[in-house]
Amino acid sequence: MFMDHHLQPGSALELVVKRFFTVSVTVVAMAALLGAAGAFTGNHFLYRIHPYIFFIGFGNLAILLLNRYLTATIYPELVVDPEKQMRYISSVLLALLSITVAVFMEWPLLKAATGLFLMILVSGPLREIFTTLSVGRIWKEVSVRYYIFDVLFLLNANLGLFALGLKEAFPHSGIIPFFVTQSAYFLGSSFPLSISVMGFLYTYAWRDSSKRALIRTLFSLWFYIFVGGVLIFLIVILVGNYFGMMLVSHILLFGVMALLGSFALYLYNFFKTSFRHPALAFLLSGLALLFATSAFGIMNIYYIKGIPFGFHPPIRIDKMWIYHSHTHAALLGWITFSFIGMIYIVVPSILRTASLEKLGSEQALSELLDGRTMKKAFRQLTFMLLSSTGVLLGFFLDSGMLLGSAGVVFGCCVAYLLKNLNTELYRENLIKLETHAK
Repeated sequence: MFMDHHLQPGSALELVVKRFFTVSVTVVAMAALLGAAGAFTGNHFLYRIHPYIFFIGFGNLAILLLNRYLTATIYPELVVDPEKQMRYISSVLLALLSITVAVFMEWPLLKAATGLFLMILVSGPLREIFTTLSVGRIWKEVSVRYYIFDVLFLLNANLGLFALGLKEAFPHSGIIPFFVTQSAYFLGSSFPLSISVMGFLYTYAWRDSSKRALIRTLFSLWFYIFVGGVLIFLIVILVGNYFGMMLVSHILLFGVMALLGSFALYLYNFFKTSFRHPALAFLLSGLALLFATSAFGIMNIYYIKGIPFGFHPPIRIDKMWIYHSHTHAALLGWITFSFIGMIYIVVPSILRTASLEKLGSEQALSELLDGRTMKKAFRQLTFMLLSSTGVLLGFFLDSGMLLGSAGVVFGCCVAYLLKNLNTELYRENLIKLETHAK
Protein backbone atom coordinates (compact mmCIF):
# COMPACT_ATOMS: atom_id res chain seq x y z
CA MET A 1 0.00 0.00 0.00
CA PHE A 2 0.99 3.64 0.18
CA MET A 3 3.73 5.15 2.27
CA ASP A 4 3.19 5.23 6.00
CA HIS A 5 1.84 8.72 6.65
CA HIS A 6 2.78 8.43 10.34
CA LEU A 7 6.38 8.37 9.18
CA GLN A 8 6.14 11.07 6.54
CA PRO A 9 3.10 13.31 6.48
CA GLY A 10 2.39 14.18 2.85
CA SER A 11 1.10 17.40 1.41
CA ALA A 12 -2.52 17.65 0.32
CA LEU A 13 -1.45 17.29 -3.31
CA GLU A 14 0.53 14.14 -2.52
CA LEU A 15 -2.44 12.58 -0.76
CA VAL A 16 -4.89 13.23 -3.59
CA VAL A 17 -2.44 12.01 -6.26
CA LYS A 18 -1.94 8.78 -4.30
CA ARG A 19 -5.69 8.35 -3.90
CA PHE A 20 -6.26 8.97 -7.60
CA PHE A 21 -3.52 6.49 -8.47
CA THR A 22 -4.96 3.74 -6.27
CA VAL A 23 -8.60 4.22 -7.22
CA SER A 24 -8.09 4.64 -10.98
CA VAL A 25 -5.81 1.60 -11.34
CA THR A 26 -8.16 -0.48 -9.19
CA VAL A 27 -11.13 0.52 -11.37
CA VAL A 28 -9.39 -0.53 -14.60
CA ALA A 29 -8.25 -3.83 -13.06
CA MET A 30 -11.75 -4.47 -11.72
CA ALA A 31 -13.35 -3.78 -15.10
CA ALA A 32 -11.00 -6.30 -16.75
CA LEU A 33 -11.59 -8.94 -14.07
CA LEU A 34 -15.38 -8.50 -14.21
CA GLY A 35 -15.25 -8.94 -17.98
CA ALA A 36 -13.13 -12.07 -17.53
CA ALA A 37 -15.59 -13.44 -14.96
CA GLY A 38 -18.41 -12.80 -17.42
CA ALA A 39 -16.54 -14.77 -20.08
CA PHE A 40 -16.04 -17.71 -17.70
CA THR A 41 -19.58 -17.79 -16.36
CA GLY A 42 -21.65 -16.35 -19.20
CA ASN A 43 -23.25 -14.04 -16.64
CA HIS A 44 -25.18 -11.31 -18.47
CA PHE A 45 -24.84 -8.78 -15.64
CA LEU A 46 -21.04 -9.05 -15.62
CA TYR A 47 -20.95 -8.58 -19.39
CA ARG A 48 -23.10 -5.48 -19.11
CA ILE A 49 -21.50 -3.85 -16.09
CA HIS A 50 -17.76 -4.04 -16.86
CA PRO A 51 -17.67 -1.35 -19.61
CA TYR A 52 -19.73 0.99 -17.41
CA ILE A 53 -17.19 0.50 -14.61
CA PHE A 54 -14.35 1.40 -16.99
CA PHE A 55 -15.93 4.48 -18.57
CA ILE A 56 -17.69 5.96 -15.55
CA GLY A 57 -14.88 5.19 -13.11
CA PHE A 58 -11.66 5.57 -14.99
CA GLY A 59 -12.95 7.94 -17.68
CA ASN A 60 -14.19 10.57 -15.25
CA LEU A 61 -11.25 10.21 -12.85
CA ALA A 62 -8.66 10.55 -15.62
CA ILE A 63 -10.21 13.72 -17.02
CA LEU A 64 -11.17 15.36 -13.72
CA LEU A 65 -7.78 14.78 -12.05
CA LEU A 66 -4.94 13.61 -14.30
CA ASN A 67 -6.01 15.88 -17.15
CA ARG A 68 -6.11 18.83 -14.74
CA TYR A 69 -2.53 18.18 -13.57
CA LEU A 70 -1.34 18.27 -17.18
CA THR A 71 -3.25 21.47 -17.96
CA ALA A 72 -2.22 23.23 -14.73
CA THR A 73 1.41 22.39 -15.46
CA ILE A 74 1.17 24.62 -18.54
CA TYR A 75 -1.15 27.25 -17.05
CA PRO A 76 -0.52 27.44 -13.26
CA GLU A 77 -3.47 29.80 -12.80
CA LEU A 78 -5.68 26.72 -13.17
CA VAL A 79 -4.97 25.97 -9.54
CA VAL A 80 -5.29 22.35 -8.44
CA ASP A 81 -7.54 22.23 -5.37
CA PRO A 82 -6.74 18.93 -3.55
CA GLU A 83 -9.85 19.09 -1.36
CA LYS A 84 -12.06 19.53 -4.41
CA GLN A 85 -10.27 16.69 -6.17
CA MET A 86 -10.87 14.41 -3.18
CA ARG A 87 -14.57 15.23 -3.56
CA TYR A 88 -14.35 14.34 -7.25
CA ILE A 89 -12.96 10.90 -6.34
CA SER A 90 -15.72 10.31 -3.78
CA SER A 91 -18.35 11.47 -6.28
CA VAL A 92 -17.10 9.12 -9.00
CA LEU A 93 -17.11 6.21 -6.54
CA LEU A 94 -20.70 7.10 -5.68
CA ALA A 95 -21.54 7.13 -9.41
CA LEU A 96 -19.96 3.66 -9.74
CA LEU A 97 -22.17 2.34 -6.96
CA SER A 98 -25.20 3.99 -8.55
CA ILE A 99 -24.60 2.54 -12.03
CA THR A 100 -23.94 -0.92 -10.58
CA VAL A 101 -27.30 -0.88 -8.81
CA ALA A 102 -29.00 0.55 -11.91
CA VAL A 103 -27.67 -2.19 -14.20
CA PHE A 104 -28.23 -5.01 -11.70
CA MET A 105 -31.78 -3.96 -10.81
CA GLU A 106 -32.53 -2.76 -14.36
CA TRP A 107 -33.53 0.70 -13.15
CA PRO A 108 -32.97 2.96 -16.18
CA LEU A 109 -34.04 6.10 -14.34
CA LEU A 110 -31.22 5.56 -11.86
CA LYS A 111 -28.87 5.25 -14.86
CA ALA A 112 -30.20 8.59 -16.14
CA ALA A 113 -29.74 10.14 -12.70
CA THR A 114 -26.13 8.91 -12.65
CA GLY A 115 -25.49 10.57 -16.00
CA LEU A 116 -27.06 13.83 -14.81
CA PHE A 117 -24.99 13.73 -11.61
CA LEU A 118 -21.77 13.27 -13.62
CA MET A 119 -22.75 16.10 -15.98
CA ILE A 120 -23.09 18.44 -13.02
CA LEU A 121 -19.77 17.17 -11.63
CA VAL A 122 -17.88 17.84 -14.89
CA SER A 123 -19.50 21.24 -15.44
CA GLY A 124 -17.60 22.64 -12.45
CA PRO A 125 -14.05 22.16 -13.83
CA LEU A 126 -15.25 23.18 -17.26
CA ARG A 127 -16.58 26.46 -15.90
CA GLU A 128 -13.29 27.04 -14.06
CA ILE A 129 -11.32 26.54 -17.28
CA PHE A 130 -13.33 28.97 -19.40
CA THR A 131 -13.54 31.64 -16.69
CA THR A 132 -9.76 31.43 -16.12
CA LEU A 133 -8.41 31.04 -19.66
CA SER A 134 -9.43 32.94 -22.76
CA VAL A 135 -10.05 31.06 -25.99
CA GLY A 136 -6.91 32.70 -27.38
CA ARG A 137 -4.75 31.30 -24.58
CA ILE A 138 -6.31 27.88 -24.97
CA TRP A 139 -5.55 27.88 -28.68
CA LYS A 140 -2.02 29.15 -28.14
CA GLU A 141 -0.86 25.86 -26.57
CA VAL A 142 -1.46 22.82 -28.77
CA SER A 143 -1.56 20.35 -25.87
CA VAL A 144 -4.06 22.51 -23.94
CA ARG A 145 -6.44 22.31 -26.91
CA TYR A 146 -6.37 18.54 -26.61
CA TYR A 147 -6.79 18.55 -22.82
CA ILE A 148 -9.69 20.99 -22.72
CA PHE A 149 -11.58 19.44 -25.61
CA ASP A 150 -11.36 16.23 -23.60
CA VAL A 151 -13.36 17.83 -20.79
CA LEU A 152 -15.98 18.93 -23.33
CA PHE A 153 -16.18 15.42 -24.76
CA LEU A 154 -16.52 13.99 -21.25
CA LEU A 155 -19.46 16.29 -20.57
CA ASN A 156 -21.04 15.04 -23.81
CA ALA A 157 -20.38 11.40 -22.84
CA ASN A 158 -22.15 11.89 -19.51
CA LEU A 159 -25.01 13.54 -21.38
CA GLY A 160 -25.15 10.34 -23.45
CA LEU A 161 -25.50 8.25 -20.29
CA PHE A 162 -28.31 10.50 -19.09
CA ALA A 163 -30.13 10.25 -22.43
CA LEU A 164 -29.58 6.46 -22.61
CA GLY A 165 -31.21 5.99 -19.22
CA LEU A 166 -34.22 8.07 -20.27
CA LYS A 167 -34.57 6.18 -23.54
CA GLU A 168 -34.49 2.83 -21.75
CA ALA A 169 -37.08 4.11 -19.26
CA PHE A 170 -39.37 5.49 -21.98
CA PRO A 171 -38.58 3.39 -25.08
CA HIS A 172 -41.63 4.54 -27.03
CA SER A 173 -41.07 8.24 -26.47
CA GLY A 174 -39.93 10.20 -29.51
CA ILE A 175 -38.10 12.83 -27.44
CA ILE A 176 -34.80 10.95 -27.20
CA PRO A 177 -33.07 10.66 -30.63
CA PHE A 178 -32.89 7.26 -32.31
CA PHE A 179 -29.08 7.24 -32.25
CA VAL A 180 -28.90 7.13 -28.43
CA THR A 181 -27.87 3.52 -27.83
CA GLN A 182 -25.54 1.71 -25.45
CA SER A 183 -23.02 1.27 -28.29
CA ALA A 184 -23.18 4.99 -29.07
CA TYR A 185 -22.58 5.84 -25.41
CA PHE A 186 -19.50 3.61 -25.20
CA LEU A 187 -18.22 5.02 -28.50
CA GLY A 188 -18.65 8.58 -27.27
CA SER A 189 -17.02 7.79 -23.92
CA SER A 190 -13.83 6.50 -25.51
CA PHE A 191 -12.99 9.74 -27.32
CA PRO A 192 -12.26 11.94 -24.27
CA LEU A 193 -9.52 9.62 -23.05
CA SER A 194 -8.06 9.33 -26.55
CA ILE A 195 -7.70 13.07 -27.02
CA SER A 196 -5.83 13.56 -23.72
CA VAL A 197 -3.25 10.95 -24.73
CA MET A 198 -2.57 12.85 -27.97
CA GLY A 199 -1.92 16.01 -25.97
CA PHE A 200 0.38 14.12 -23.62
CA LEU A 201 2.36 12.66 -26.53
CA TYR A 202 2.94 16.14 -27.91
CA THR A 203 3.90 17.64 -24.55
CA TYR A 204 6.31 14.97 -23.35
CA ALA A 205 7.32 12.48 -26.03
CA TRP A 206 8.86 15.02 -28.38
CA ARG A 207 10.06 17.41 -25.68
CA ASP A 208 13.73 17.02 -26.63
CA SER A 209 13.22 16.77 -30.39
CA SER A 210 15.39 19.03 -32.54
CA LYS A 211 12.38 19.50 -34.83
CA ARG A 212 10.07 20.92 -32.17
CA ALA A 213 8.61 23.57 -34.49
CA LEU A 214 7.72 20.98 -37.12
CA ILE A 215 6.22 18.69 -34.48
CA ARG A 216 4.10 21.57 -33.20
CA THR A 217 2.75 22.25 -36.70
CA LEU A 218 2.00 18.57 -37.33
CA PHE A 219 0.25 18.08 -33.97
CA SER A 220 -1.74 21.26 -34.51
CA LEU A 221 -2.88 19.86 -37.86
CA TRP A 222 -3.54 16.45 -36.29
CA PHE A 223 -5.76 18.15 -33.69
CA TYR A 224 -8.11 19.35 -36.42
CA ILE A 225 -7.98 16.02 -38.26
CA PHE A 226 -8.46 13.88 -35.15
CA VAL A 227 -11.07 15.94 -33.29
CA GLY A 228 -12.78 17.13 -36.47
CA GLY A 229 -12.65 13.64 -37.93
CA VAL A 230 -14.30 12.19 -34.84
CA LEU A 231 -17.12 14.75 -35.00
CA ILE A 232 -17.65 14.26 -38.74
CA PHE A 233 -17.52 10.49 -38.28
CA LEU A 234 -20.35 10.66 -35.74
CA ILE A 235 -22.42 12.73 -38.16
CA VAL A 236 -21.93 10.42 -41.16
CA ILE A 237 -22.82 7.43 -38.95
CA LEU A 238 -26.07 9.10 -37.95
CA VAL A 239 -27.05 9.93 -41.54
CA GLY A 240 -25.96 6.48 -42.68
CA ASN A 241 -23.50 7.75 -45.29
CA TYR A 242 -21.41 4.66 -46.03
CA PHE A 243 -18.87 6.43 -48.27
CA GLY A 244 -18.35 9.16 -45.65
CA MET A 245 -17.77 6.57 -42.91
CA MET A 246 -15.18 4.77 -45.01
CA LEU A 247 -13.44 8.00 -46.09
CA VAL A 248 -13.13 9.47 -42.60
CA SER A 249 -12.08 6.17 -41.01
CA HIS A 250 -9.32 5.68 -43.60
CA ILE A 251 -8.04 9.23 -43.12
CA LEU A 252 -7.85 8.62 -39.36
CA LEU A 253 -6.16 5.25 -39.97
CA PHE A 254 -3.44 6.82 -42.14
CA GLY A 255 -2.94 9.52 -39.49
CA VAL A 256 -2.49 6.88 -36.80
CA MET A 257 -0.03 5.01 -39.04
CA ALA A 258 2.04 8.19 -39.49
CA LEU A 259 1.98 8.86 -35.75
CA LEU A 260 2.93 5.28 -34.92
CA GLY A 261 5.81 5.22 -37.39
CA SER A 262 7.24 8.58 -36.32
CA PHE A 263 6.92 7.73 -32.62
CA ALA A 264 8.65 4.37 -33.16
CA LEU A 265 11.56 6.21 -34.83
CA TYR A 266 11.68 8.77 -32.03
CA LEU A 267 11.65 6.02 -29.42
CA TYR A 268 14.49 4.17 -31.15
CA ASN A 269 16.64 7.31 -31.00
CA PHE A 270 15.60 8.08 -27.42
CA PHE A 271 16.49 4.60 -26.17
CA LYS A 272 19.78 4.71 -28.07
CA THR A 273 20.90 8.07 -26.71
CA SER A 274 19.17 8.25 -23.30
CA PHE A 275 17.75 5.28 -21.41
CA ARG A 276 14.95 2.73 -21.78
CA HIS A 277 11.94 4.50 -20.33
CA PRO A 278 9.06 2.03 -19.74
CA ALA A 279 6.47 4.82 -19.94
CA LEU A 280 7.42 5.55 -23.55
CA ALA A 281 7.27 1.83 -24.38
CA PHE A 282 3.74 1.70 -22.96
CA LEU A 283 2.76 4.70 -25.09
CA LEU A 284 4.20 3.06 -28.23
CA SER A 285 2.26 -0.13 -27.46
CA GLY A 286 -0.87 1.98 -27.02
CA LEU A 287 -0.37 3.53 -30.45
CA ALA A 288 0.12 0.08 -31.98
CA LEU A 289 -3.19 -1.01 -30.50
CA LEU A 290 -4.81 2.22 -31.70
CA PHE A 291 -3.76 1.11 -35.18
CA ALA A 292 -5.48 -2.24 -34.52
CA THR A 293 -8.53 -0.37 -33.21
CA SER A 294 -8.74 1.67 -36.41
CA ALA A 295 -8.35 -1.42 -38.59
CA PHE A 296 -11.09 -3.29 -36.72
CA GLY A 297 -13.23 -0.16 -36.98
CA ILE A 298 -12.96 -0.15 -40.78
CA MET A 299 -13.93 -3.84 -40.82
CA ASN A 300 -16.91 -2.92 -38.64
CA ILE A 301 -18.04 -0.34 -41.17
CA TYR A 302 -17.72 -2.84 -43.99
CA TYR A 303 -20.09 -5.27 -42.30
CA ILE A 304 -22.44 -2.59 -40.98
CA LYS A 305 -23.50 -1.67 -44.53
CA GLY A 306 -27.23 -1.96 -44.92
CA ILE A 307 -27.91 -2.13 -41.16
CA PRO A 308 -29.59 1.06 -39.83
CA PHE A 309 -27.75 2.82 -37.02
CA GLY A 310 -29.33 1.97 -33.67
CA PHE A 311 -30.02 -1.62 -34.70
CA HIS A 312 -28.83 -4.15 -32.14
CA PRO A 313 -26.45 -5.85 -32.59
CA PRO A 314 -24.61 -3.23 -34.68
CA ILE A 315 -23.31 -5.77 -37.23
CA ARG A 316 -24.12 -9.30 -38.32
CA ILE A 317 -24.07 -11.86 -35.50
CA ASP A 318 -21.34 -13.92 -37.18
CA LYS A 319 -19.10 -10.82 -37.34
CA MET A 320 -19.62 -9.58 -33.81
CA TRP A 321 -16.08 -10.67 -32.93
CA ILE A 322 -14.91 -7.69 -35.02
CA TYR A 323 -17.06 -5.29 -33.02
CA HIS A 324 -15.81 -6.67 -29.70
CA SER A 325 -12.20 -6.69 -30.93
CA HIS A 326 -12.58 -3.05 -31.97
CA THR A 327 -13.86 -1.94 -28.57
CA HIS A 328 -11.39 -4.01 -26.54
CA ALA A 329 -8.38 -3.00 -28.66
CA ALA A 330 -9.40 0.57 -27.80
CA LEU A 331 -10.08 0.05 -24.08
CA LEU A 332 -7.62 -2.63 -23.01
CA GLY A 333 -5.11 -1.55 -25.61
CA TRP A 334 -4.90 2.05 -26.69
CA ILE A 335 -6.40 3.71 -23.60
CA THR A 336 -5.14 1.45 -20.80
CA PHE A 337 -1.59 1.05 -22.15
CA SER A 338 -1.28 4.78 -22.82
CA PHE A 339 -2.56 5.85 -19.42
CA ILE A 340 -0.28 3.42 -17.60
CA GLY A 341 2.59 5.02 -19.50
CA MET A 342 1.34 8.45 -18.45
CA ILE A 343 1.06 7.36 -14.81
CA TYR A 344 4.66 6.09 -14.82
CA ILE A 345 5.67 9.67 -15.69
CA VAL A 346 3.10 11.84 -13.90
CA VAL A 347 2.85 10.17 -10.48
CA PRO A 348 6.62 10.02 -9.70
CA SER A 349 7.11 13.55 -11.10
CA ILE A 350 4.52 15.03 -8.75
CA LEU A 351 5.37 12.98 -5.68
CA ARG A 352 9.12 13.71 -5.87
CA THR A 353 8.48 17.39 -5.09
CA ALA A 354 4.85 17.39 -3.86
CA SER A 355 4.18 19.88 -6.65
CA LEU A 356 3.72 20.15 -10.41
CA GLU A 357 7.17 21.71 -10.78
CA LYS A 358 9.05 18.64 -11.99
CA LEU A 359 6.18 17.60 -14.28
CA GLY A 360 6.53 20.86 -16.13
CA SER A 361 10.32 20.69 -16.39
CA GLU A 362 12.83 18.84 -18.56
CA GLN A 363 13.20 16.29 -15.76
CA ALA A 364 9.79 14.72 -16.39
CA LEU A 365 11.45 12.24 -18.77
CA SER A 366 14.55 11.72 -16.64
CA GLU A 367 15.32 8.55 -14.68
CA LEU A 368 12.95 9.23 -11.81
CA LEU A 369 12.41 5.53 -11.16
CA ASP A 370 14.80 2.94 -9.78
CA GLY A 371 16.32 0.54 -12.33
CA ARG A 372 14.54 -2.45 -10.76
CA THR A 373 11.18 -0.67 -10.99
CA MET A 374 11.74 0.06 -14.68
CA LYS A 375 12.70 -3.54 -15.44
CA LYS A 376 9.57 -4.76 -13.70
CA ALA A 377 7.54 -2.25 -15.71
CA PHE A 378 8.88 -3.74 -18.95
CA ARG A 379 7.93 -7.23 -17.72
CA GLN A 380 4.48 -5.90 -16.88
CA LEU A 381 4.21 -4.50 -20.41
CA THR A 382 5.21 -7.86 -21.92
CA PHE A 383 2.50 -9.76 -20.05
CA MET A 384 -0.09 -7.08 -20.85
CA LEU A 385 0.71 -7.33 -24.57
CA LEU A 386 0.43 -11.12 -24.48
CA SER A 387 -2.82 -11.10 -22.51
CA SER A 388 -4.45 -8.37 -24.62
CA THR A 389 -3.55 -10.36 -27.73
CA GLY A 390 -5.15 -13.38 -26.03
CA VAL A 391 -8.34 -11.37 -25.47
CA LEU A 392 -8.56 -10.40 -29.15
CA LEU A 393 -7.82 -13.97 -30.19
CA GLY A 394 -10.50 -15.19 -27.76
CA PHE A 395 -13.12 -13.10 -29.57
CA PHE A 396 -12.00 -14.42 -32.95
CA LEU A 397 -12.06 -18.06 -31.79
CA ASP A 398 -15.23 -17.51 -29.74
CA SER A 399 -13.45 -19.14 -26.81
CA GLY A 400 -14.80 -18.13 -23.41
CA MET A 401 -11.96 -20.00 -21.69
CA LEU A 402 -9.25 -18.10 -23.59
CA LEU A 403 -11.11 -14.83 -23.20
CA GLY A 404 -11.55 -15.27 -19.46
CA SER A 405 -8.01 -16.50 -18.83
CA ALA A 406 -6.43 -13.67 -20.81
CA GLY A 407 -8.73 -11.17 -19.08
CA VAL A 408 -7.66 -12.38 -15.64
CA VAL A 409 -3.96 -12.07 -16.56
CA PHE A 410 -4.56 -8.60 -18.00
CA GLY A 411 -6.44 -7.42 -14.90
CA CYS A 412 -3.70 -8.74 -12.60
CA CYS A 413 -1.04 -7.02 -14.74
CA VAL A 414 -2.87 -3.70 -14.42
CA ALA A 415 -3.17 -4.18 -10.64
CA TYR A 416 0.58 -4.91 -10.50
CA LEU A 417 1.13 -1.22 -11.27
CA LEU A 418 0.07 -0.51 -7.67
CA LYS A 419 2.73 -2.80 -6.26
CA ASN A 420 5.49 -1.71 -8.61
CA LEU A 421 5.11 2.05 -8.12
CA ASN A 422 4.21 1.88 -4.44
CA THR A 423 7.38 -0.11 -3.72
CA GLU A 424 9.38 2.59 -5.49
CA LEU A 425 7.61 5.42 -3.67
CA TYR A 426 7.99 3.72 -0.29
CA ARG A 427 11.72 3.26 -0.91
CA GLU A 428 12.01 6.94 -1.80
CA ASN A 429 10.19 7.88 1.38
CA LEU A 430 12.64 5.90 3.50
CA ILE A 431 15.56 7.69 1.83
CA LYS A 432 13.95 11.04 2.65
CA LEU A 433 13.47 9.99 6.26
CA GLU A 434 17.10 8.92 6.60
CA THR A 435 18.30 12.19 5.04
CA HIS A 436 16.05 14.20 7.34
CA ALA A 437 17.27 12.25 10.40
CA LYS A 438 20.89 13.04 9.57
